[in-house]
Amino acid sequence: MKEYTDLIKQALAEDIGDGDHSSLSCIPSDTTGKAHLLVKQNGILAGIEVALEVFRIVDSNLKVEVLIQDGAKVSVGDIAFVVSGKSQSILIAERLALNFMQRMSGIATHTAHLKVLIGPFKAKLLDTRKTTPNNRIFEKMAVKIGGGENHRFGLYDMVMIKDNHIDYAGGIKAAISKTKKYLANNNIDIRIEVEARNLSEVETILGAEKVDRIMLDNFSYSDLTEAVAMIGSYAETEASGGITEETIAEYAKCGVDYISVGALTHQINSLDLSLKAID
Repeated sequence: MKEYTDLIKQALAEDIGDGDHSSLSCIPSDTTGKAHLLVKQNGILAGIEVALEVFRIVDSNLKVEVLIQDGAKVSVGDIAFVVSGKSQSILIAERLALNFMQRMSGIATHTAHLKVLIGPFKAKLLDTRKTTPNNRIFEKMAVKIGGGENHRFGLYDMVMIKDNHIDYAGGIKAAISKTKKYLANNNIDIRIEVEARNLSEVETILGAEKVDRIMLDNFSYSDLTEAVAMIGSYAETEASGGITEETIAEYAKCGVDYISVGALTHQINSLDLSLKAID
């Protein structure tokens, strides 16, 4: 079973309820048909794999001919796939397949665009945890399809000591020390990232116990350049906070290892796709 199969089943249950009465009322159960996925906007296609799982769960007898794979550049008028089988089944699956693919393709398209902007530099593009609840797996898949990289998936697979953690723990050094002890005592082997809000906090982190990555949050271009020089090879560096399409290339020039952009998943316009019946 795919790791997101249960999420698709939940989404179908939400949509279908006690039945697709629109289809049941006017289309005989033995009617068969075909439909194709029509691209109505240029971009990067994402979500084919997920759409295939939607069709499979709705009706394993549906046949899908995939013409364009995830990650491909698509243009207006392209046909991504053709699905055939029971018409009622196609209609039940239609909206959910489109919802996944439109949003995922929008994310992949924007990710690919930002990736081009920072292409000349070493910085890698990261997503964040600013995702739609219960849809994180799909949105992070889309980032990868668009050429970006996933930051931690959740709270469990990487320690990120942010400003609130630091304030509650009694300062940067205390937060790092307590974290190291906690991980050792519980035999947990995960990486540690610490957020710095200014150059003074960068100095404090450099004087504390070793961490894996330092996040430079809402730094100006000049302060980010200085911070990267200060850190050197001591730890990985990540720029975050307020970085836009207009400024991302400038931040990449500073020599940071990573740039995280929450807008990859939480400020996205879906790509225009449509599933149309065909003869």
